[in-house]
Amino acid sequence: MAEQRATGSSCGGKKMKESWPIPPRPLRQFVIKVHSRCNLTCDYCYVYTMADQGWRTRPKVLSDELVDITAGRIAEHARHHGLPEIRVVLHGGEPMLAGTAALARCVRTVRAALGSRVHALVTVQTNGTLLTERRVRCLAELGVRFGVSLDGLPRSQDRRRDRRGRSSHAVVVDRLRLFREPDLRPYFAGILATIDLAADPVATYEALIAHEPPMIDFLLPHGNWTTPPPGRPLRSPATPYGDWLIAAFDRWYGAPVRETGVRMFEEIIHGLFGGTPRVEGLGLAPLGMAVVETDGSIELSDTLKSTYPGAAATGLHIRSHSFDDVLELPVVRAQQLGKSGLPAACEPCDVARVCGGGLRAHRYRAGTGFANPSVYSPDLGALIRHVREALRRDVTALRTAGAAR
Repeated sequence: MAEQRATGSSCGGKKMKESWPIPPRPLRQFVIKVHSRCNLTCDYCYVYTMADQGWRTRPKVLSDELVDITAGRIAEHARHHGLPEIRVVLHGGEPMLAGTAALARCVRTVRAALGSRVHALVTVQTNGTLLTERRVRCLAELGVRFGVSLDGLPRSQDRRRDRRGRSSHAVVVDRLRLFREPDLRPYFAGILATIDLAADPVATYEALIAHEPPMIDFLLPHGNWTTPPPGRPLRSPATPYGDWLIAAFDRWYGAPVRETGVRMFEEIIHGLFGGTPRVEGLGLAPLGMAVVETDGSIELSDTLKSTYPGAAATGLHIRSHSFDDVLELPVVRAQQLGKSGLPAACEPCDVARVCGGGLRAHRYRAGTGFANPSVYSPDLGALIRHVREALRRDVTALRTAGAAR
């Protein structure tokens, strides 16, 4: 089956190890699914509303036994590769459904396994509805930071409803006020916002910065060549998402003072100045993340669940496999090859090194797997070229001003 070959869902043997031209790069981010259910019913959720419905057969909560094993596996990997720092994301579903005590135990267990030589940056990625001051303070005492999902304007957040059909906008906005407390601000990681084409991009950006986030992550809605994202015409030069992001970029970049970080824009700038973008879905950085599900299965990025059933599966389990085993998977090795690992159609593109072909989940097409550019390729190209021109203009102005002195 073409899709299975594309994902590399089985482990490579010794022959595969010897056939790759470069040694694998270690994993540096570990996503732990502490709870597999959610208290919201979001229209665009890739876990519950798209192709892979594997959540239905998984335990609701990651057991203490599997937490202990996962912590040991993370520590084993970090020590083996001499990593001074790793990132751990407590995820779901909605991770706060696991309860504060369970989350705190998970954090303590991971830190204890790592010891003093490896620092863990721990984040809870939450929809924000279950946050309370007591819960935030309890986890903040352990150095945990909070990423909160909020799509900006009320009408956009209406896509994220509770199980009684009510918008989550008011409650999330209320919970974000917790991070206005001076002693809690350092534990606010930022806001994750899924783009709503129907919403004004500048108004969306301004609604988000009203909460004073240190960082905003704009996400493209998940879709691919077989199941297109909303408003993204296939085989068309139109760039609706690129236009949306360009308007948001101009507002952010043109502000007289820095109001917040916008991860996508900053990573594009980093890439245009010769660096390697470090955000998933941009650039040529090697894949460096693995997911542990509530049943102990080790998976690839769960955004792949938007493509077809089993797309994120590896066949590995935390009880019987190490994270080094993940590095031997053909699909992981292929995503560590840099430019030579890009789809052939990306080779002549002038921004391929910055774009990186786009998010893997957005490249899927039934029959050819992931050997395609992103379904958002025109949008990403338009945005990156716009940012490049803005930088070129400003660098030229600085040089002219410097020469005139």
